[in-house]
Amino acid sequence: MRAAPVVRPSGPDWIRLPSVPDPEGFAAPFAGVTGGALLLAGGANFPGPRPWEGGTKVWYDSIYVLPPGAAAWQAAGRLPAPCAYGLSVPLPDGVACIGGGDARTHTARVQVLSWDGRALRRREGPPLPGPCAFMTGARVGSRIYVLGGIDRPDATTARPDFWAWDFTRPGGGWSALPPLPGPARILALAGAAGEGLLVASGASLHAGAGKAERTYLADAYVYDPARGWRRVADLPRPAVAAPTPLPVTADGRLLVVGGDDGTRRHLDGPGHPGFPSDILAYDPVADCWSPAGEAPVSRATAPTAEWQGRWVVLNGERRPGERSPEVWAGAVGLKAEGGA
Repeated sequence: MRAAPVVRPSGPDWIRLPSVPDPEGFAAPFAGVTGGALLLAGGANFPGPRPWEGGTKVWYDSIYVLPPGAAAWQAAGRLPAPCAYGLSVPLPDGVACIGGGDARTHTARVQVLSWDGRALRRREGPPLPGPCAFMTGARVGSRIYVLGGIDRPDATTARPDFWAWDFTRPGGGWSALPPLPGPARILALAGAAGEGLLVASGASLHAGAGKAERTYLADAYVYDPARGWRRVADLPRPAVAAPTPLPVTADGRLLVVGGDDGTRRHLDGPGHPGFPSDILAYDPVADCWSPAGEAPVSRATAPTAEWQGRWVVLNGERRPGERSPEVWAGAVGLKAEGGA
């Protein structure tokens, strides 16, 4: 394994896009691009008192779109029910919104949202084999992968399941694949590593005093449809719930932006300084992680989308119990400086 080069974003690094029309913003909404517009749907926040003040989390069913060149998001409809903490991935005809749930239950529902510039359309996709939220996944070619998560809000262990859906096969559904060789996990990271799928970090669960407790992970794996799983280089630090699916640069590196490294998990919101803002780049050819600069913000439980040549990070948590309505777009072209 060769030494990791130092990489930095080239060109203007980040721009801020219009904020969503909610003063709090949302954790873990669905998001993507359809009809040339950005789309954001669902999510959860604390609109009143914070959790350390006894506040109650609220789930949402609102859908917004941001057309190209628009100065503000516009309301576009509603989900069938409030939903957050699912997975959203792009399809040729819309955004697949997979699983998720609310305070009472998780769902196996898959819905595809599409916007034609005037109206929102929704169609049902094949449901997951079981209810799931807090999972990870990404699209690689014609396949959508879903891994891990939990089947109900009070679960104390993560699902070991690994599922795939080839959306080009009419009438096809989800198939079970060999499980990840590491611990089952929630809030892991995933992205397309060439023809394979990178899965990294996340947290395993075990029963604690009244609720599940987390073990923060930094291991990483690549799934190749022809060869199965293989373990790859560990992350330099855990990055639980970092914006996912992972941005992929023009030269094939995968970027981890922020996420929760677990070092401050004993602190409540007022005492929490925020998640790390450093960016890590994974080179699947060299199997190495490199520092790739700093993001202007730190986020967790935020979806990503590729839009107008940039990777967009939408809302998410700035620190535990505190969301953000901000939307940021980063350049993805990287150039190597040095290295051997």
